[in-house]
Amino acid sequence: MDTILSESDKECWKEGSCYNAHSLMGAQVVEDGVAFAVWAPHAHSVSVVGEFNEWDGRRNPMQKDEETGIWTAKISGIDQWTLYKFELKTGAEAPPFLKSDPYAYAMEVRPKNASLVYDLSGFEWGDEEWMEERGNRQSFQKPISIYEVHLASWRRKGADNNEYLSYRELAHELIPYVNDSGFTHVELMPIAEHPYDPSWGYQVTGYYAPTSRFGDPKDFMYFVDECHKNGIGVIMDWVPGHFPKDEQGLQMFDSTPLYEYGDPQKREQKDWGTYIFDYGKNGVRNFLLSNAHYWCDKYHIDGLRVDAVASMLYLDYSKGPEEWSPNKYGGNEHLEAIRFLKDFNVMIHREFPGILTFAEESTSWAGVTTPVHHDGLGFDYKWNMGWMNDTLEYIQKSAGQRSNDPNKITFPMMYNESENFVLPFSHDEVVHLKKPLVWKSSGDEPEQFANLRLLFTYFYGHPGKKLLFMGGEFAETSEWAEDRSLHWHLLEHNRHQGIKKLVDDLNALYKYEPALHQLDKDPAGFEWIALGKERPSVFSFLRKAQNPADHLLFILNFSDQNVENFSVGPFQGEQYEIILNTESEYYGGTNEGGHYGLGANQHVWMEPFSALVLKPIQQISDK
Repeated sequence: MDTILSESDKECWKEGSCYNAHSLMGAQVVEDGVAFAVWAPHAHSVSVVGEFNEWDGRRNPMQKDEETGIWTAKISGIDQWTLYKFELKTGAEAPPFLKSDPYAYAMEVRPKNASLVYDLSGFEWGDEEWMEERGNRQSFQKPISIYEVHLASWRRKGADNNEYLSYRELAHELIPYVNDSGFTHVELMPIAEHPYDPSWGYQVTGYYAPTSRFGDPKDFMYFVDECHKNGIGVIMDWVPGHFPKDEQGLQMFDSTPLYEYGDPQKREQKDWGTYIFDYGKNGVRNFLLSNAHYWCDKYHIDGLRVDAVASMLYLDYSKGPEEWSPNKYGGNEHLEAIRFLKDFNVMIHREFPGILTFAEESTSWAGVTTPVHHDGLGFDYKWNMGWMNDTLEYIQKSAGQRSNDPNKITFPMMYNESENFVLPFSHDEVVHLKKPLVWKSSGDEPEQFANLRLLFTYFYGHPGKKLLFMGGEFAETSEWAEDRSLHWHLLEHNRHQGIKKLVDDLNALYKYEPALHQLDKDPAGFEWIALGKERPSVFSFLRKAQNPADHLLFILNFSDQNVENFSVGPFQGEQYEIILNTESEYYGGTNEGGHYGLGANQHVWMEPFSALVLKPIQQISDK
């Protein structure tokens, strides 16, 4: 039988630039059956096995292309939903072993792990308007407020509240909730197939298969389509840094280190008990570049958040002195991974204009969001882990300690221009005994809720796009756990309703006011007024739009003292009015705090742990 690979396919594969490998590899439904292809250059023989041939590796052997190491076969009489695996042997006398298809479009529900033949064609998309406007909607000057979601634990159903919602049910429950809350995007923790629930999806065995926990691939297409038709962008967590050691997966795929490094000093990510992709192999580059292309092409994904970028950039990440070797220049930079990340960003932005890429990068690596042609990594945004750590460290201090450390609030603006930032209050901050956001501050319960209202107002007022993990928006009181639903009954209580109303209003303010999103990185968009020193722990700043007259004034009282007669600032000719007070009874506060005076004699008074947002009255009346 002739190979099903064309000469151009072979050349593309050998160059490591085959970003459409997903249309060549795996199981492709064709007119007269299914065409199979798998990369296993060191195998002695490979067969397709399944229920159709009684899992007998002698009946459907594959043919090897020596140039690429790809094995191919066409099998008639099988179609969608056929179960299959690849049977590999390393020698004529060696025992065979089974592997799931790395490129499978669908897989069995765990703990089963067979691949499924699936035809992705035929879904009727209805998101043309969104796709046409995506580039404008996701530009740097537009608001981006992201709701981070773990689909298995956002909300559940059933008598014992322990059944998953399907992709289609999520479309009809999650999307209205996100819209009503005012978020612009959802970010899905990894939805590629994974066998172990407590990995949260970050240990992937089916990189091309939306997890079957919630339905089939076209059900997931339906979810994305409905998001787009309701004006919501979809960002997906993507994990190209490491993969698990499950026997059916990528590890030792053809009995040799194929997808992982052969070098033991580069092979293992010990923090997570996983293997590191060998970015120097063209077959691995094809697999990962094609995977990124696949999600954006086949599922209309609007952004990819790349997990654990720091672990990819450094050869010595989480390793002792004897556990790593320097690169050819004597440094600790992982040159092959850096090249891969640059190539990924170039490819994805070329093929899908308007797509966003995000780096979860926790170090001071320079140029994460600098374009590749200027020697950067080429991401659109970097998670601002420094801001997040400083802010949460500050909010956990007692009131007396806060007055001694105002730099935790002021320092992040010193480097705000260095990258395009997302401010992340992610899932990582509410697990492993870190406490939910509402309990991070000290004091009694009313003070903790007041601190949370203050924290969220600072979050929306500070330059940078926004990301909030599910449950934070209504003050979830338990640490997040992947095996249960959020505690939605909390919304029966006034304080939790108040937090939800505040987040809804902050999202609306963030989207409506250009001062809060137009000039995130531009120094003209921010001006400090009070730095938490003259009045201990009281900060104020201006956020400005491209039109300097269109600005907002934030005043934040992180102290446990009432603030009286606090000057609004020397803004001659501007008369201000309060447009948001976190102590409003509507938000669960005491209904205290206010503004008085005219012109240069304007002042505010504030309760402890509260925030005010003010706006010139003339702008209010004009709009």
